[in-house]
Amino acid sequence: MCKVLRYAAKVTAHRTPEPADRVRDAERTKRCLLEAALDEFAAHGYAGARVSEIAARARVNKQLITYYFGGKAGLYTALQRYWQERERDIDDPGLPLADVVLRYLEHVLHDPRGLRLLMWRGLSDAETPSGITPITETDLAEARTRQRRGEIAADLDPAAYQLAILGMVAAPVLLPAQVRTLFGIDPQTPEFERHYGEQLRRIISRLAESNEQGVQI
Repeated sequence: MCKVLRYAAKVTAHRTPEPADRVRDAERTKRCLLEAALDEFAAHGYAGARVSEIAARARVNKQLITYYFGGKAGLYTALQRYWQERERDIDDPGLPLADVVLRYLEHVLHDPRGLRLLMWRGLSDAETPSGITPITETDLAEARTRQRRGEIAADLDPAAYQLAILGMVAAPVLLPAQVRTLFGIDPQTPEFERHYGEQLRRIISRLAESNEQGVQI
């Protein structure tokens, strides 16, 4: 659990905290608020989330949300940037496309909060502050590069391809009952992750360009 250090635990009553201590404590507090906000917004969406609950999860005064982020909307926007930063290590343009997709699958199966945040935004778009989208122009540019390398068939629209991949990765988190019906196992089990991941790898291979001998490249 995220715990915020308080100056009283670090300094005596006769010494004021050093500037570096204040900076570290402020950064730690912001991280705690962002993690708490991720839990709350993922569970209840933007409209249903309560700043008092976020502050309680982070064990800080709720006025700090206004102080650091300007309020609920600012916290939500900062949270999206925070989540995008966490996902940057997953998308490696140097890796084969199937490996990147399986990285995302593993990520959402083990920590689905970011995906749930995205889905809440889609369900209540009119009430939610504008922010980062899951598929950006940079993503599309990367998809076009992969298409030129033969990882995506030339007759496929990279935008449609990206959306389809997003749906395949998101489905086990958003439709767990259907997973249990179709596969006979829970989507959170290692068995499902291995089996479904291998199937995604095969699907991605089939959607790649083929050489003249019909072998996937």
